[in-house]
Amino acid sequence: MFKLDPLLYSYDALQPYVDAKTMEIHYTKHHQAYVDNLNVALKAHQDLQDKTLYDLLVNLDTLPTSIRSAVINHGGGHYNHTLFWSMMTPSGKLLGKGDLQTAIVNRFGSFDAFKMQFENAAKTRFGSGWAWLVVDKSSGVLEVVSTANQDCPISNNKEVVLGLDVWEHAYYLHYQNRRADYITAWWNVVNWNFAQDNYEKIINNL
Repeated sequence: MFKLDPLLYSYDALQPYVDAKTMEIHYTKHHQAYVDNLNVALKAHQDLQDKTLYDLLVNLDTLPTSIRSAVINHGGGHYNHTLFWSMMTPSGKLLGKGDLQTAIVNRFGSFDAFKMQFENAAKTRFGSGWAWLVVDKSSGVLEVVSTANQDCPISNNKEVVLGLDVWEHAYYLHYQNRRADYITAWWNVVNWNFAQDNYEKIINNL
């Protein structure tokens, strides 16, 4: 059985950039629903209950067709949100010098150019979805991509370095329809230490 991991900070810890009520609803209602629905989908498949969420999502083609969509939607929702909470911190700060910063500058030309491309991916994602900084597993190169709904990059030969939830439930209570303002504010709570660690693990495991 999958479960909701505890948050590493309080609901109000990311204010004013992410408000407490949004955090509480997002975590206890939306994320919990993904976990619950994933467990329901896997209830009759004992062999799959023993697999990690990562294994399920990178091997979608091996799953029974009857539950594949549920794993994509609810398993993806669980995986994406578990990462998302760790990608934010009350003590957000600029990315320091290191392998990730070097890779970003080499790939995008500058950190500001990366931010612009990432923000554009988040702003132009039609409807619900995510913007991501990922590493392509075949090339080892950083990419900015966006995905619809709860689709996860790891199901498409990518590894996640950083991601931003742009579903309306992630920002609407505070920002209403101003997704761009939410995206701009989010940089203030990015956990770059987590992103740096993600990047190092990914590169070392290629």
